[in-house]
Amino acid sequence: MASVDICICTFRRPFLAETLASIARMESGEHDVRVIIADNDHQPTAWALVDEIQQQFPFPITYTHAPAANICIARNACLEHAAADFVAFVDDDEVVTPGWLTALVAKAEATNAAAVLGPVRALYAPEAPRWMVDGDFHATLPVFVNGAIRTGYTCNVLIRWSAPYNALRFDLALGKSGGEDTSFFYALSDLGGTIEYAPDALVEEPVPAERASMAWLVRRKLRFGQTHGMLQAGSRAKALAVVSAKITYCGAMAALTTFSPVQRRRNWLRAVLHVGVAGGLLGVRQATHYGQIAPR
Repeated sequence: MASVDICICTFRRPFLAETLASIARMESGEHDVRVIIADNDHQPTAWALVDEIQQQFPFPITYTHAPAANICIARNACLEHAAADFVAFVDDDEVVTPGWLTALVAKAEATNAAAVLGPVRALYAPEAPRWMVDGDFHATLPVFVNGAIRTGYTCNVLIRWSAPYNALRFDLALGKSGGEDTSFFYALSDLGGTIEYAPDALVEEPVPAERASMAWLVRRKLRFGQTHGMLQAGSRAKALAVVSAKITYCGAMAALTTFSPVQRRRNWLRAVLHVGVAGGLLGVRQATHYGQIAPR
């Protein structure tokens, strides 16, 4: 039997109630489960909701106020309270499926992985653009490079919380711009930890109207690219030459696929990603994305 602390960072999002309801319905097996909620608002605005829910919640809930408007402060507060064999992260705008946790733990125990990622399935509203639904641009899946996963994300992950990994923390400097999860998992890999994938550990995320646009996808890809560029080691001149070639190639592919609504946008977003990498290599400052009044 493993113990698991499920961590949820929240910032002014009532959907947290749906996230917790899905955790209450999940299969826990014989695992010892606790939920840690870190409220990242300036005031403890999520406390009343959590206090009401925990009265009949099947697992213990630890609430901590971790101000303010910097996601890394909240993530690190969760880690400071963690005392289990494993730490899981899920976002406050997601719902977990019944077999989510047991699938993550089973993969971790079978492979001795330092971290296990699960997929995030996007749920689109009826009014979402057809190209967006057909291309499934909001789904989150791990990236394999030469058959291995080098980095990860915190919207659906289980982390082995023992030495040396339990010394890791999220970089506060990235807590408003994003990219803190990418940096964290690069550090985990550098410690020798392997990252595995559990396809059955599914969570679902509704796509709100403010994210159902090409402009939002461009901003996200640009930020991802900036983070990767910032974290790259080695010759900057060589890396810039490579990324310039990739930008040119993706731009050409976007032109060649002009009449494909999905492929044109996919190639364009790849070009934007590489533009972001170039910006990260050149030290371009990232924009603030987290902690705004509108949902991130």
